Amino acid sequence: MAKEDYYELLDVPRNASDSDIKKSFRRLAMKYHPDRNTDNPDAEENFKKVKEAYEILSDPKKRSAYDQFGHAGVDPSMGGHGAEGFSDIFSDVFGDIFGGGARGGRRSGGGSRAQRGSDLRYNLELSLEDAVSGTEVKIRVPTLVACGVCGGTGAKKGSAPVTCTTCHGQGAVRMQQGFFAVQQTCPTCRGTGQQIKDPCGACYGQGRTQETKTLSVKIPPGVDIGDRVRLAGEGEAGEAGGPPGDLYVQISVKDHAIFTRDGANLYCEVPIGFPTACLGGELEVPTLEGKGTLKIPPETQTGRMFRIRGKGVKPVRGGDRGDLMCRVRVETPVHLTKEQLELIRKLEESLTGGGSTHSPQTHGWLDVAKQFFDRLGL
Repeated sequence: MAKEDYYELLDVPRNASDSDIKKSFRRLAMKYHPDRNTDNPDAEENFKKVKEAYEILSDPKKRSAYDQFGHAGVDPSMGGHGAEGFSDIFSDVFGDIFGGGARGGRRSGGGSRAQRGSDLRYNLELSLEDAVSGTEVKIRVPTLVACGVCGGTGAKKGSAPVTCTTCHGQGAVRMQQGFFAVQQTCPTCRGTGQQIKDPCGACYGQGRTQETKTLSVKIPPGVDIGDRVRLAGEGEAGEAGGPPGDLYVQISVKDHAIFTRDGANLYCEVPIGFPTACLGGELEVPTLEGKGTLKIPPETQTGRMFRIRGKGVKPVRGGDRGDLMCRVRVETPVHLTKEQLELIRKLEESLTGGGSTHSPQTHGWLDVAKQFFDRLGL
């Protein structure tokens, strides 16, 4: 199946600037992020597509190759661009089939093939209060770090890795079979181009050791479920002295006993007594900053929503602070005394007598129900 055009995936013209490409990618990444689309099975695949498109178009060399040769110009199995020799292209294809490495693994001059360390993910659960106001937390992260004894080389102190005698530092070996050249990862050095004759006793030649790091993470105000905080260079140490990866702190937020959040707004349900619903009054309601006052007008119905402006969340990416939305729920009295029951019966007689219009919703619903029964012939 033909791959989709990268410019169309990112919804940008072919002459788009780097900033336009970056801006569009951020918008689409937020739209398709799997953590924000748990009920959409296609979101993860769309996220991977826009990520792949951005990785190509944000790199000037890859973008130039893509503009000139299309997907073939950036296909790793085609050598990364379309200007390779015919024999080299086939050697890479067959090298991949037989488990060999690509040309990117070769090194000249016997240098080590340093590789960037893996990125790590840490799941951090916050209270709603901390997510809204921001906080600083300490986390403990198990990771691979550069060996302190050998400095990440993997070789015993006082020695150093040497050029691989099998591939002579290329990281791969090639076998000519008639018209085709088959390339495979060097079995001796596993593609690094170097051998360690005298391995370090602390890391056993790996150049990395397991360690648990304690890190301080600053959480900005307004973060929400699915947001990430990036700690550059705090991922796993790279191989053969390569740079470390990054650590991504994935945010989740605990359920709150009172509030729920939807974007910049907070929502809560406020129970009110029957007399307050009828007569009106003022209530004290909680906010994340303390107490607030809610004015209840007379004849308030269950489900009515009231807004307290500016008591919501200031979004982490900017924008106006949201509001606190209070939905009232009229509470039916319980555990009534005989005297109270008798008073309610008298109130009922007063409200329902003489063609009263004190319950418009009830009368309207009964009229609709009667029409329904009439259509059924009941």
